[in-house]
Amino acid sequence: MSSHDEKSRKAKTRKEKRHFMAYQIHTYTELRQRIHDDLRLQHPDWVQPNGESPICDSYEARLMELIGALTGTDVERLRESPML
Repeated sequence: MSSHDEKSRKAKTRKEKRHFMAYQIHTYTELRQRIHDDLRLQHPDWVQPNGESPICDSYEARLMELIGALTGTDVERLRESPML
């Protein structure tokens, strides 16, 4: 790999880290929305033509269960709350 390629790769990595760190989550609803959006962006092949994604939905539901178990949060109540 040339020195130019290595510098370009490192600059891209730094830019990605800055973008990731700039976004802060303040509420559970924001977290759910971010996960919902990011899963679909990272795995467009999981999204069906009608926009539904059972795989993403499954991951989101499992994460909610884990968060609920760790925090004592009423996951059923949060599941029913609307996303942004």
